[in-house]
Amino acid sequence: MLQNIEITSTPVDTNEQAGGCCGGACCSTSAAATATDAGVSQSFAVEGMTCGHCVSSVTEEISGLAGVEGVDVQLVAGGRSTVTVASDSPLRIDDVRAAVSEAGYTLVEG
Repeated sequence: MLQNIEITSTPVDTNEQAGGCCGGACCSTSAAATATDAGVSQSFAVEGMTCGHCVSSVTEEISGLAGVEGVDVQLVAGGRSTVTVASDSPLRIDDVRAAVSEAGYTLVEG
């Protein structure tokens, strides 16, 4: 289920937030991106992320989708994290699902 929301995000230092499986050693910079001038904002629930490296993987895969201008992840280690994507037009759920799956995680639908 896609939900349009307005982004009022700030970059999140995911290493500081969760420490991660590698203690943050793999991610020396923030994995989150701030998008402020996007035409469309969509939020998705993703399961399985536990650390900054997970956030980086999901961010990288979704950022590769056509039209994506920014990705912001609110990590809930071991739970359902919220991934907010800013893009120039609505993303197809199948494309987002494939990107999340390629990163090794599960898009929660419904």
